[in-house]
Amino acid sequence: MISSREDGYTLSTDPARVDLDLVHHWLSTDAFWALGRSREKVETAARNSLNLIVHDAAGAQVAYARVVTDHATFAWLCDVYVSPAHRGVGLGTWLAQAVRAHLEPCGLTRVLLSTRDAHAVYARAGFVPYPDPDGLMVLTP
Repeated sequence: MISSREDGYTLSTDPARVDLDLVHHWLSTDAFWALGRSREKVETAARNSLNLIVHDAAGAQVAYARVVTDHATFAWLCDVYVSPAHRGVGLGTWLAQAVRAHLEPCGLTRVLLSTRDAHAVYARAGFVPYPDPDGLMVLTP
């Protein structure tokens, strides 16, 4: 999947286009949910996931998102990161919309995500609050 916007941004799902060193830097130093995550963990997670990468008109990687999915019933949108210099131009919403479009043919019954402060970004892509949060549970190490 490759798409582009009139302002020069391109979005791809080609795993060869992921700069894992940059993604590791972003996540391990600036993403509250992944602070300190090892380079090895970032690489393993990317290798086993659907990756969405945004590049600017000059070809620099400026945003990333990862989707864990079985391509049949479930997906988890995670590790969404937009470089600070490129925030505020709709790249986060574009990524979430691209996830929806890419997974739509699979007929998934549920696509989840977790956010602390970007509810409006994901709402613009059609995400809504979980209808029964009391039913969710988590296993923590």
